[in-house]
Amino acid sequence: MNSIESTDVVVIGSGFGGAIAAYHLAAGGARVTVLERGPWLAAEEFDHDFKLGSSYTRIFDFVVGDGMSILSGNCVGGGSVVYFATMPRAPRYIFERQGSIGRRMWPASIDRDTLDPWYDRVSESLPVTMTPWETVPYGGGIWAAACNHAGRTANPVPSAVDTDQCTNCNWMMSGCKFDAKKSLLLNYLPAAMSHGAQIRPLHEVQHLERTDDGGYRVHYRIVDDSDYRILHEAGVIEAKIVVVAAGTGATPPILQRSEKYLGKMPHAVGRYFSGNGERLNTVVFDEDRVREVLGLDRGDGTAYEAHQIGRGPVVASWDKLDGNLPEYERYSLEQLYFPPGLGTILAQVPGATGEPGDPTWFGPRKKELLREWKSWLTIFTMSEDDNEGVFGPPPETGNANRFSQQMLGHGPLSYKPTANTWRGWNLSDADVKDILERDGIAKVAPWTNDLIGAYTVHPLSSCRIGDDPETSALDDRHELRGHPGIFVTDGSAVPCGLTVNPALTISALAERAMPGIVKALNERGVSCTYGAPIPGQASTSKVKVGAGR
Repeated sequence: MNSIESTDVVVIGSGFGGAIAAYHLAAGGARVTVLERGPWLAAEEFDHDFKLGSSYTRIFDFVVGDGMSILSGNCVGGGSVVYFATMPRAPRYIFERQGSIGRRMWPASIDRDTLDPWYDRVSESLPVTMTPWETVPYGGGIWAAACNHAGRTANPVPSAVDTDQCTNCNWMMSGCKFDAKKSLLLNYLPAAMSHGAQIRPLHEVQHLERTDDGGYRVHYRIVDDSDYRILHEAGVIEAKIVVVAAGTGATPPILQRSEKYLGKMPHAVGRYFSGNGERLNTVVFDEDRVREVLGLDRGDGTAYEAHQIGRGPVVASWDKLDGNLPEYERYSLEQLYFPPGLGTILAQVPGATGEPGDPTWFGPRKKELLREWKSWLTIFTMSEDDNEGVFGPPPETGNANRFSQQMLGHGPLSYKPTANTWRGWNLSDADVKDILERDGIAKVAPWTNDLIGAYTVHPLSSCRIGDDPETSALDDRHELRGHPGIFVTDGSAVPCGLTVNPALTISALAERAMPGIVKALNERGVSCTYGAPIPGQASTSKVKVGAGR
């Protein structure tokens, strides 16, 4: 083992919760070291390819659990590098949700009004803008037209994408080569480095232990650059404060392994996980009916055939984001581009029964479905679930037992959907079918839970904030109960599913937590101030791989 290093703050993870913390604490004068388990890629390294070793397999983490699988970022910049940059604010009713515990899940100090100034700050920092209708690509246009035909409304979504820079290549989920998607590589992270923060890729944190002076030792291993199953040398860094932002699926295992060294963890660590109520439907359009019924024509007689053109979700139907509806009946429906690879493997065949001889996700009918690739659309539901996920004993290292050189692993999460969760899914499935099968314009099939269980790209709530120590791992300042000086600022801190994309809410909560973390640093004798301006925009060409190590 190398000699023990020391710093003021260790930040675990470089996604939204980690990058925001790194920037503010470094700008305030603290010494900050960011440990990121994934690699560091610049814009020119993002590949338009799905082969092993491309950016697609290097920067994703796909962890299969019991009843729930999680797709998340695994790189410097975290989820911001692989997200679709859709950035709505959570509806007002979300902050009053009671869920399965029968009382308000959010801390009394937080509602939409108190969070709005922090939403504003993040929106200016990235920046986030409304998508103009004239920039909506074909996938969003056909979804909007279908909603209009069914008497529903649809809206362009707020987004952290510069549409003037965007080429509509539809590869943004694998990292943006053109810097059109405003990931954290363009704002918070370079700003943090300009104030001296060190960012160390391929550093996987294993556990924490306490120092004699009330600080913490952070134990990590170096991850092999090409085979993530291989861990190299170990290291230790001591810090006055630790900010854990490893992601909803990785933060609980770190804290669970740390219990041996730190003492008992709060009951809610690794419990109350939410998959954000997410559900996918495969849609295959009848090009003739789309032209005849919706009146869509690209100028050459083609109605759609544009699945690979565009950029993620650009149009959503928010008719059911209605606080007057009962809980578990509220959800959003977004048009989504889901790339080949896992998208084509897991997509279900409309009309297939799932009975022997008529499988839904493979076989002759699936081959026929793949021939219609250009006429596909995926509709993405985000609904209200029951926070029913629980993490079992953590793996010996990391967040999963990896069974592939990159990307794939099996994790300790167990998720058994309740009747409440199924109610939201079933209602949204029926809505999608009603909108898109009307007058024969398309055929629809929901992705079943048969193969890998439910599925989420927006995991939340596994170490959530709250007022009740029995049901929340963190207080309303994001400090881990019973362990002063450990703060959690990633998606695991969000109390419940949001019915919309959560990146902006995760970021706003992280911004809100910063003054309290600065105060905690001051109480531990570290000179740090709060009040840095929003981070300036920067090009990834200025963020040199390995800089700050």
